Amino acid sequence: MTSAKKTDFFNRWLFLIMPAIFMLTALPGLKAQEPPPRPIRINATAQGLSFGAFYHGVSGGTITINPLGARTSTGDVVLLNLGSPHTAALFEVHAHPGTVISVVNGLDATLTGSPSGTMALHIGDSNPASPFVSNVQFNVAIPLYIGGILTVGNAAANPPGSYTGTFEITIVRE
Repeated sequence: MTSAKKTDFFNRWLFLIMPAIFMLTALPGLKAQEPPPRPIRINATAQGLSFGAFYHGVSGGTITINPLGARTSTGDVVLLNLGSPHTAALFEVHAHPGTVISVVNGLDATLTGSPSGTMALHIGDSNPASPFVSNVQFNVAIPLYIGGILTVGNAAANPPGSYTGTFEITIVRE
C-alpha cells in the first residue's frame, strides 16, 4: 500500500468512527433500559369512615360523606349532632415525585349492626381526586381522604346500634 492510499484509508476510517465516539462521550446518561419502577406505600390511619349519629323513619334513605368530610342525607334520614363524629376515611400515601396515582374503589361493603341489622356501604370519591400526581418527596405523606354512601333501611331492618365493617381500595401506580 502506498502512503497516499494509507492516508486515504485512515481518513475514511477516522471520518466514520469519530462521530460515533463523539456521540458516546456526549451522552453520558445513556442507558439500555429504564430503572425499575419505584414502589408506593399506603397506610391506614386511625381516622376511619364514620357517618355519625342519625335517626331514620319508615322508608330509610342514604347518608353521604364526601371526601372533605361534609355530610348530607336523603329520604327520611335525619342527621343528628350528638357528639358522634362524621369523617371521611384518611390514608397516607407515600410516592416519589412525578408518580401518577389512581384510586380504584373496591366492591360495596356490608356493615353489620350490633345488636342486629346490616347496611350497604358504597365507596365514594377521593381527595385528591383520582388520578393525581405526587409532588412531594417519598418521606412526606400525601393525605388521601375517601368518602362513602351508606344506604339505610327502615327502622325494622336497621335498629339503633353500632354498625361496623371494612372496605377495600386499590392504589395503582401508573
